[in-house]
Amino acid sequence: MNDYIPIIGYMAAFGTTISFLPQAIKTIRTKDTSGISLGMYWFFTMGTLFWLTYGALIGAIPVVVANAITFILATIILVYKIRYK
Repeated sequence: MNDYIPIIGYMAAFGTTISFLPQAIKTIRTKDTSGISLGMYWFFTMGTLFWLTYGALIGAIPVVVANAITFILATIILVYKIRYK
């Protein structure tokens, strides 16, 4: 049973990270962030950074990988939100 636990972690990491990709691509292409709340994205990006840190501290590779990718994409969108108001 425990052999499946890492697989579930990687599946969860893949699902949540890949779901974020269309928004990131659209924002990068159009530079349109009018439908995105600055406050929400700030907290989301910081939350992702904390999850990344937590995953690193406990050695949870799926948490680290998913949140590292999501943090990079979220930071790009946050920068676009601030830059292209």
